[in-house]
Amino acid sequence: MSAQEEMTRRDFVKAAAIAAGGAAVLNLGRAKAQDKGERPQQAADVKVLNPRNRVPMSLIIDDSTCIVNLAHFGIPHFAEAWPDNYKQDWRKLPREIPDSFVRKFGEWCRDNGVKGKYSIVPYPACVGRLDRGLPGWSKKELDDSLKLVRELMMSNWDIHPEMVTHTRVIDTKTGHPYPEWSEKFMENWGWSQDKSAEVLTDYMSYALRILKNVGLDCEGITTPGGFGGQNRDNLAKATLQSCRDVFQAEIPHYFRDLFTDDQSVAPLVQYASGLAGPDPKCVVSIIGCTGDWFGGWDGLERGSADKCITEDLKSGRLPQVVEKGEPAIIVCHWPGIYFNGEEVGFNIFKEVVRRVHARYDNLVWMKQSEIARYWAARELTQIDKQGPRVTFTAPYAAKRFTVQVEAAGPAVPKLTSNNLPIELKRVNKPLEIDSGAWCADDRNVTICFDLPKGKTILELL
Repeated sequence: MSAQEEMTRRDFVKAAAIAAGGAAVLNLGRAKAQDKGERPQQAADVKVLNPRNRVPMSLIIDDSTCIVNLAHFGIPHFAEAWPDNYKQDWRKLPREIPDSFVRKFGEWCRDNGVKGKYSIVPYPACVGRLDRGLPGWSKKELDDSLKLVRELMMSNWDIHPEMVTHTRVIDTKTGHPYPEWSEKFMENWGWSQDKSAEVLTDYMSYALRILKNVGLDCEGITTPGGFGGQNRDNLAKATLQSCRDVFQAEIPHYFRDLFTDDQSVAPLVQYASGLAGPDPKCVVSIIGCTGDWFGGWDGLERGSADKCITEDLKSGRLPQVVEKGEPAIIVCHWPGIYFNGEEVGFNIFKEVVRRVHARYDNLVWMKQSEIARYWAARELTQIDKQGPRVTFTAPYAAKRFTVQVEAAGPAVPKLTSNNLPIELKRVNKPLEIDSGAWCADDRNVTICFDLPKGKTILELL
């Protein structure tokens, strides 16, 4: 693995301990295992499959916000902390990414079934808080931009704060950035690495409340650059607490890492507790599988679709992940998707989508929150089997929950929850399966259903 591949998600720019777009620390990967928490018993001859027996796909968009081009305003902040590493002529970059492009992008993704995560940096590069106005733009322009996110994007995209500013650290007591401009007081670098879970919870809650004030619901958080890279336990705990406190999120999740080597990119369900009680808790780490191979974090580096999937559809990172059956979560940055009005990154992404759809017919696009919920249900549902009877005791509900049960011979599944039957229909092929359907072969019965919280009984008759 190259030095670049060892880094966190901005590894594609700087092969040093400093990464571009504000990331700072080496990706420590999974060298230090984090607390998984409780795990229930699950019968060995009952296997939880991917939803609808398909491979989840998703797109993570970082460094996006309303109107402001974060690259234009953020690079001067990065250069103050690391002058030798940020020499881009930020004055040549557009100061805004217009809502006309947001609409064009959002409508194309909607029409092509693409889902994912879209960051909204709450106080982008200290230009202005989204709940108090952006100097340089009218109130109507900001209101219209927020309305566009609420009405177009939120149906298919999770909204995350990418901390508060994505550049300088805010003193949450005053609402102003700390006066020191060093890396120690940049969100992307040193400040977060030694903070307690309580301090990080306060900071994340500050970001979440700004988005709540403007009507944007959040179940998760994105870390800017190296935020929390050396403080992962407290980062996870703070995500869990802040998302529950501000939005009462049932299953908080966060995006911190991406791996482009042979490490697993399956989500990590962490700090599970209280699974048998009325208030179960967990937090899910969502992991990307690509670098930004589109237009770069600053919109200055032209990418290529081939790193994701080659023109002959045979190679590239996405086939590696899809064929392992793990979520294929693509990572990009909004300034590079826009690419200073040339839309280079957007066009590359459209080609990637065309190629993966041409290669595979077993994909399902999902939001990060949907993936997090499915993995929490997958790992935290107790599954007991006695003869032909299977009992699922679920702390969380999950749509399109798909299981495969070993059967000694021909069998017809009967499903009940709270003593009420759940109607099932038989389909002929595994890829025809959807919620309320089942299929079988000589050895297994596969059932897809909307898993409710509590007990569900499956009987093979």
